[in-house]
Amino acid sequence: MTLLSALPSPLSDGLSSSSAIQLLYVAVGAVVTYNLFTWYLSWRRLSHIPGPAGAGWSKWWLLRNTLGGNMHLALKQACEEHGPLVRVGPNVLITNDPDTLRRMWGVRSPWKKADWYDAVRWDPTKDNLISQRDDDKHTALRAKMAAGYSGKENEGLERTIDEQILEFMDLIERKYLSSDGEFRPMDFARKIQYFTLDTISQLAFGKNFGHVREDRDVYQYIKITEESMPVMLILTVFPALARMLQSRMMRGLLPSEKDKVGFGRFIGVAKSVVAERLASDDPYRKDMLGSFLAHGLTRVEAEGETLTQIIAGSDTTATAIRTTLLFLMTNPGCYAKLTGEIREADRKHVISEPITNVEAQTLLPYLQAVIKEGLRRFPPVTGTMNTEVPEGGAEICGYQVPAGTDVGWSAVAIQHSKVVYGEDAELFRPERWLEAKGEDLKNMTATLDMVFKYGKWQCLGKNVALIELNKIFVELLRRYDFSLVDPTNPWYSYSAGIFIQHGLNVRVTRVAKAYCNGA
Repeated sequence: MTLLSALPSPLSDGLSSSSAIQLLYVAVGAVVTYNLFTWYLSWRRLSHIPGPAGAGWSKWWLLRNTLGGNMHLALKQACEEHGPLVRVGPNVLITNDPDTLRRMWGVRSPWKKADWYDAVRWDPTKDNLISQRDDDKHTALRAKMAAGYSGKENEGLERTIDEQILEFMDLIERKYLSSDGEFRPMDFARKIQYFTLDTISQLAFGKNFGHVREDRDVYQYIKITEESMPVMLILTVFPALARMLQSRMMRGLLPSEKDKVGFGRFIGVAKSVVAERLASDDPYRKDMLGSFLAHGLTRVEAEGETLTQIIAGSDTTATAIRTTLLFLMTNPGCYAKLTGEIREADRKHVISEPITNVEAQTLLPYLQAVIKEGLRRFPPVTGTMNTEVPEGGAEICGYQVPAGTDVGWSAVAIQHSKVVYGEDAELFRPERWLEAKGEDLKNMTATLDMVFKYGKWQCLGKNVALIELNKIFVELLRRYDFSLVDPTNPWYSYSAGIFIQHGLNVRVTRVAKAYCNGA
């Protein structure tokens, strides 16, 4: 008898093959039952809160609308159909209530950023100002950067923006100015992004990347960023995937400073610019980077935050400019009022050339109304930006919500609120800002400010963005007229939390009588 034959067999030990199969079925059934039970408990936890069919059982609703490029509209519709608090995922709620958001985002609020923000960590080894979820670390980082963004320690902020606007107008003159005998269409959506990229890189690095000068997507940054947006969208829906990609084993798949094109190239440029500045005789010169370093930003932090400036400061401002111009071109009355105000002020020499930020704020009331209405009607940032219900739970819009629940917002639903802005809130009508008085105007203004978020998470770049908006429309419309090439198909626009937009083809002509001595 061999050794193997002497070993006991499970079946010979009293367990028949049919019994083994039955035991296997029981084990599988137990696992399935456990998973179904936990799935049910997950659904039941927020089952008292209404939402789209099936959204409480899986993330399919979120994923489908995210990849479809219309999440901003889907969230707005969900709020209209189900109320101010809507369940859009197993553990994700959305609100369109401004008071709730102010409470969530307030400076002393116990609410924290949810893991949604893991998807916007550009460098897998460290957080940036946007992705940082620890409030204490976020506050410390923010304090080092606030002065640089405010302009108080950046003496050349307005001058830098003026220089980039002049370069943009030079591009129009060289390549895109049409006349009665010549048609030279311009993709305004793409070209204005060149302008915002050059402006923010000049402010952040002390030199721009030359997008406007070369009239091309330098380093293919825009192309590669837009192609990678679907991946980032998936990561915001499934943050665990973001953490997996950022793990040491998977980091090789992410952009690197060794890349010759795309975001990786910008990483390399950021590192070289910061290194050059720190090695210079005057690292704390009066610009944005100098201010950051003077207030204690480390070398590594400076590299990361300059990249954050490029991403957060170029796409969003470009969206605000291009969408506002589109609304103006499709509303002839508003276009005529704005151009009339600008050109009359120019004719009377009450505004400088180029206009100053203070002049735009105080002397051109209809311009201010147009800027506000453009931001309201088409918020540039529509990501849900989820925050987490703190320990002990919270009451939101009359519902009890347990701790650990993610709560985001619908920017479009809030900025299209008929309660706040009136029954015609869906219309682009700048006059509402001139007509509103007292508490109504105060409420409208406070709600609009949420475009730049609020409280402890308010956008530091708000001041820079508003200066760009105050200047760009004046300098363009005092010189040129803009009209759509194809009003029936004006552009391509895809919501990815921020917007991918191109194909806004316009005809640019010089005004009948130029009131300025420039271009």
